[in-house]
Amino acid sequence: MSTAVTPPPFPPPVPGPVQAPRAWRPNATYPRPPEGSAAGSRLESFIDAMIDMGQTGQVFGEHGIGKTATFFSHVAEAYPQAALVFVPAANLTPDDLLVNAPVRDPATGELVLRQLVMSQLKPGKPFVLLIDDSLQAGETIQSQLMQVACNWTLGEYDLRALGCIGVFLTDNESLAETAARRSDLAILDRMVTVRITANDTAWRVKLAQKYRDRDLAGVFAVWASLSPALREALSPRTVDHILANACEGFPLRWGLPLVNGERLRLAEPLPDGRPGPDRTAEVLDRLAGALGVPNPAAVADPVRKVLRAALRNRWSVLLQGPPGCGKTELVRQTVRDELGGREALYFSLPVTNVEDLCAPVPTPDGSLDNLLAKGFTGPEPKVIVWDEYNRPKDKAAFAKLMEITQEWSLAGRPIPGLRAQIALQNPPYHLGRKLQVARNNIAQATRFTASLTVEPQDIPANEWLIAKYGAVAETVLEWWKHDIDEEGRAWITKRTMERLVKLHQRGLPLEMGTVYLGDGEYAPVPLTALADRLSNRPVTGLRELAADVGRWEERLRRAAGGSSEGGADSDVVHQVIANAELSQLRRHRKVVARLVALLPPKLRATYLVGASDAHQRFWIEVFAGLPR
Repeated sequence: MSTAVTPPPFPPPVPGPVQAPRAWRPNATYPRPPEGSAAGSRLESFIDAMIDMGQTGQVFGEHGIGKTATFFSHVAEAYPQAALVFVPAANLTPDDLLVNAPVRDPATGELVLRQLVMSQLKPGKPFVLLIDDSLQAGETIQSQLMQVACNWTLGEYDLRALGCIGVFLTDNESLAETAARRSDLAILDRMVTVRITANDTAWRVKLAQKYRDRDLAGVFAVWASLSPALREALSPRTVDHILANACEGFPLRWGLPLVNGERLRLAEPLPDGRPGPDRTAEVLDRLAGALGVPNPAAVADPVRKVLRAALRNRWSVLLQGPPGCGKTELVRQTVRDELGGREALYFSLPVTNVEDLCAPVPTPDGSLDNLLAKGFTGPEPKVIVWDEYNRPKDKAAFAKLMEITQEWSLAGRPIPGLRAQIALQNPPYHLGRKLQVARNNIAQATRFTASLTVEPQDIPANEWLIAKYGAVAETVLEWWKHDIDEEGRAWITKRTMERLVKLHQRGLPLEMGTVYLGDGEYAPVPLTALADRLSNRPVTGLRELAADVGRWEERLRRAAGGSSEGGADSDVVHQVIANAELSQLRRHRKVVARLVALLPPKLRATYLVGASDAHQRFWIEVFAGLPR
C-alpha cells in the first residue's frame, strides 16, 4: 500500500509542448532548416509522448550521442513553463534523495521524525525529472529510484503533487560502464523503454548551431561514411571536442579521450575480436580536410596554450604526464596569470571527500538542500584544478566529479563564474613501473574537451628553476642536457633537479635527491659529471662561450673554411645554443648573434622549428640583425 501524501485537490496541470515553430537561424551548415527538423528527433517525440501519457520513460543509448543534452534543450524549448530536474544517479548517496530528520511539530511543539526530500524535487512549478546514469547507482539508491520510476513517489511524497509531469531514466546498457542490469519484471512492466542511436538525436543540428560560422556538412559526411564500430568510438560528443580543438589550431587527436592512460584508437575489430589497423590518423586528417584546417602533429608551448583556450571557451581539460615534470605548478601559475592574481580552486583527489564538495542539510520548509563548499559560491571567476585525478580517495568523490565535469553543476546547482576545469593525472606506467592509479571508462574519459599527454619538454620549468636558483640551476640543467642519456633524463624530473640544487647548496650528498627505489637502491643515474660541474670542472656552456667569444669566433671561421657544413666546433656551439633557455639567450644576445652568424645556414634554420612564440620572436629579431 502506498504511503504517499494525498495530492492537493487541484494538482498543477500538465503543460503540453509548445507547437509554434521557432524562427530558423541560418548557419554555415544549414542555411535552411534541414529536412525533418520541424518534426523533431525521435528522442524528442518520445519525451513528448511519455509526458502526455504520464508514463515513465526509460532511454538506453551509447555514451556521447546527446541523450542528456536533448532533455536539457527540448524541455526548455517545448515546455518553457516547466523545469528540468536533473539527478545524476551515479553521484547519489543514500541520504541525498530522502532522509529522516527530527522536526518540531507546530501543533504540539514536540519533536517528531519526518521524511525530508531533496529540494530539487520541490521547485514550486511543473517539472520533468531526469535520472541520468540510472544503472550506475548503488543498491540502496536503486531501491529509491525504482519507487520513483514505478509509482512517481518517493517515501511519503507524491511527485505529482509536487509538480512532476514526467519521469525519465537514461543510461548506456554496456556492462563496461554500468553497475547493474534491470531484470525485475515487476519494475520493467512499469516503464516504456526505447533504445536509441546517434541518428535519433539532433546532434548534427546542435553542432551546426554551435559552430555556426563553419560548414560541417563535410564532417558529417566523413562520420556517416565510417563503419558502425568507428562511429560508436567517434561519438557525437567526441566529434564536438575534435571540432573545438580544430577551431583553436590544435592537434585534432587532443579531442580523442584518454581511456586508462591510452589515447582512444579508431580501429575496426577483426573477426576474432582483436583490434584491426589503426585508422586514427587517417580519420582525423579526413575531418581536418573537411573543415579546411590543418591537423598539426604538435604545437609549441602546448600546455599554456590549451589552458588559455580552456579559460576562453569554458572547457574541461585533462593533462596526463609523468610525476615531477611540473604540471601542477604550471597550471596554477597560468590560472593565476589569466585570472589577474586569483588562485584556482584546488582539490587533491587522494584527500578529497564528498563532504569537501557538498553535503545535504535539512531546511525549515521540510526539504533537503545541498550546501556547497564556500569556494564554489559567489559570482567571481573560478577555475577548478582536480589534481591526481585518477587517484581518488573513494568512488563517491570520483562520482561527484562526473556531474561537475560534464554538467558544470554540483548537486544540481550550477557553479557560478566557473570558467574552466583542469584535471591532472599520471599515466598508468612510467619508466617500466606501474603507478597506483585508478581505471576509467569511456563515458568518464569523454568528459574533457581536450586531453593531452604531456612530456617534460612541454613544461617550461627550466626557466623557473633558473629564475629561482640562478647559476647553480643552470649548471644542473647543462648536466641534464649534455651529460646523461635519454633514460637518465627521464629519471631526473624538474622536481628532482630542484632537490639536487638544494642539496648542493647545503653541502649534502647529491644521491639523496634522486628517486629512492628501496633496499638501498637509487635511480640508475650517474652523478659524477654533475659533481664535477658543480666543482667548477672546465665545461662548455653559454657562459663559457660568452667569456671567450673571440676565440670561438675564430674556431667557427676555421670550421666554415674547411666545410660548408662546419665541423666539430660548429656542432659544439650549435648544441650549446640549441639547448639554452630563452632567458640565457636573451642575457647573452650579442654573443649569440655573433656566433650564430658563423654557423652553417642549415643549423640556424633548426632554431625556429617547433619553437615557442617567444623563442621564434627572439630568433627572428636575431636573424634580422645578421649581416647580409
